[in-house]
Amino acid sequence: MAARSGWNQEPGSPVPAGRGQAMLLFLQRLVVRLRRTAGLLDRLLLSPLRERVRTRRGQDGDHGPDRPALSWLLPWLATGLFAVVLLALNVGLAAAEFDVPPLVAVTAGIGQSAALILILVRPAEATALQFLAVTVFAIALPADSGSTWPLTVTGMFTLVAHVGLVAARTSRRAALMTWWASALLLALVVQMDSRSRPVSDWLTIMIVYAALSALVLGAVLAARRWREIRQELAAARHDVEVEQRQRAVAEERTRIARELHDVVAHSMSVIHMQATSASYRLDHLDPETQAEFARIAAGARSTMRELRHVLAMLRDEGAEAELAPVPDLARLRELVDSAGRAGVPVEMHGAEAVQAAVLPEAVARAAYRIVQESLSNVIRHAPGARTTVRVDLEDSDLVLSIVNDAGAHPDQPMESSGRAGLGLPGMRERARLVGGSVETGTLDDGGYRVVARLPIGGHE
Repeated sequence: MAARSGWNQEPGSPVPAGRGQAMLLFLQRLVVRLRRTAGLLDRLLLSPLRERVRTRRGQDGDHGPDRPALSWLLPWLATGLFAVVLLALNVGLAAAEFDVPPLVAVTAGIGQSAALILILVRPAEATALQFLAVTVFAIALPADSGSTWPLTVTGMFTLVAHVGLVAARTSRRAALMTWWASALLLALVVQMDSRSRPVSDWLTIMIVYAALSALVLGAVLAARRWREIRQELAAARHDVEVEQRQRAVAEERTRIARELHDVVAHSMSVIHMQATSASYRLDHLDPETQAEFARIAAGARSTMRELRHVLAMLRDEGAEAELAPVPDLARLRELVDSAGRAGVPVEMHGAEAVQAAVLPEAVARAAYRIVQESLSNVIRHAPGARTTVRVDLEDSDLVLSIVNDAGAHPDQPMESSGRAGLGLPGMRERARLVGGSVETGTLDDGGYRVVARLPIGGHE
């Protein structure tokens, strides 16, 4: 293996004048070529990069960022750093160890490293530039370069990295075509060599490159497929959770509609009965008043028919008829006793005073269901936790407060992102339908609190 005599010069020895002038001229030419290369890189890389930044900013402004603002810059930084390291190794080893002219080594090294960065925006042009730089290196390597022809070791790693980046940034077909094209290029360089190198010069590097590049290509494609599968599973899981939440709200609305039918149907039946019997209960009614009562009775009958029609559409044909009494606040004690039998100690305050008040039936039903679901959540998620239920009247609002301590062995948090339960959405929906609201949250000590405020005045 030939080595340049200049590299073996003793330290501190004077540099010949002719050689110093030649080195100065070489550096001047190198600066000019680097400026031209910088201009080319600006047109090929930085201009698309700036356009990409503007596009990203526009998308984030419209839809909000799905990931950190500068996460897209990480591939550029990593690839650029890797390319700079390979450039230094490529140029240094080619010029120092294999007697490649410095200008050729710098030009070809910049071509190989720039091609790695160019893959991020223009893979086809990057591959063409990489193959051109590999060909230049193969031609410039001297005949006595040994078993590292047609690639140097760093040149081989650069070409392998190029194939891996193409596989990571483009389609599988483009990656496979790039790999086959690189192998074919090396074979053509070997066949067209005019210096008739022995087989031992190129056989080792060809086998190592084929095996290593195939391994990297397969690993990158497998990693891409694994990531795609994870993204598909995450998207499918998200769709299922959204569908479950929508179904939970729809089912809760259906149940509320059935219960609301019972309340409204009862009221309309009373109105119909009073309007129909008015002529028998009240004396001296003039014909116009009797006709008005008849119209009221007819409207009540029509409304009940419409309610039955709506209920028939909402009702599950396979569901059994609910014949149990309509729940209200008078049955809160049953809920508390039932929770106690399930192992949850419950203290209730204020229920007697509220039961003495006159509450709208829909509000009483919603309050009962909210307390019922809250206690059910405690039993499921914090078994054995001490719980306090408070029922108070504040001005024209019915206020419910259900607070539980942290469970000794919590099953799962109340508000878990991985599940779509019926409880919390159902409570909020019931409160909303009567004009109220529900606030939920985790306490500092690990417990949980549900506070519902339901208006009892001004709502019919």
